[in-house]
Amino acid sequence: MDLRIFTEPQQGASYDTLLTVAKATEDLGFDAFYRSDHYLRMGSGDGLPGPTDAWITLAGLARETKRIRLGTLMTAGTFRLPGVLAIQVAQVDQMSGGRVELGLGAGWFEEEHRAYGIPFPKEKFGRLEEQLAIITGLWGTEVGDTFSYDGTYYQLADSPALPKPAQAKVPVLIGGHGATRTPRLAAQYADEFNIPFASVEDSERQFGRVKEAAATAGRADDLVYSTALVVCVGKDDAEVARRADAIGRDTADVKANGLGGSPAEVVDKIGRYGAIGASRIYLQVLDLDDLDHLELISSQVLSQLN
Repeated sequence: MDLRIFTEPQQGASYDTLLTVAKATEDLGFDAFYRSDHYLRMGSGDGLPGPTDAWITLAGLARETKRIRLGTLMTAGTFRLPGVLAIQVAQVDQMSGGRVELGLGAGWFEEEHRAYGIPFPKEKFGRLEEQLAIITGLWGTEVGDTFSYDGTYYQLADSPALPKPAQAKVPVLIGGHGATRTPRLAAQYADEFNIPFASVEDSERQFGRVKEAAATAGRADDLVYSTALVVCVGKDDAEVARRADAIGRDTADVKANGLGGSPAEVVDKIGRYGAIGASRIYLQVLDLDDLDHLELISSQVLSQLN
């Protein structure tokens, strides 16, 4: 089971804070550092010092880390044109020596679009499908050939399809709870399918839909299946309660709906996700100043899984 650190910087984090967490992620043996792609905080709090851009952040981390994978859950398709995003991701992949992964979603948080003047189109899923076709098409075009695309939302003519990523294939993540279109899209384009913040039972059901869609598409069942869950681990109940309070949750909530509790409780729940086919978990870390939390997870959860 791979454990990855997943951050939500729109809630209030500078680049320096993210760098500190990313270096701790690497030093403590976690597999990857991921971040959300949002420009506006959610819920309470002031969001200070303000948002950081996902791909600018990952570009910086690409040069200041050496081992961990780097990626997004999920890049919002409404924020960037697909040709531009293909260039950005390829460049960051080069900067990292081939450690980048692209999680791409349709975009959903209308309020942040209004706050920063970003168009929020009504039809987002169709745009996402075209974006995936364009990005993977640009990367897959042989050097010296050109790429063209004539879609409903995007048109490219005779693109040189450059630059290329350092990796032969940048892993693409698709995720969500949709029962029909999401599994179909994952079967067509994804290397990994992720279901965020779902119970074991709901995750198993969605994994089954994706596997069925892959079989219908004539694709071998070679996807990685993963989930994302809030994490709140403590050596005892008091420490769990303190950490839950720091992120605005109660102990019962994080135990029922996330990975909350003692190391033994969390290892047990991770095992339940592993039993339904998940091989990777993104730990949503909301208190980015609590590096002792990461150390505890590394020494008493990750060590048991390994």
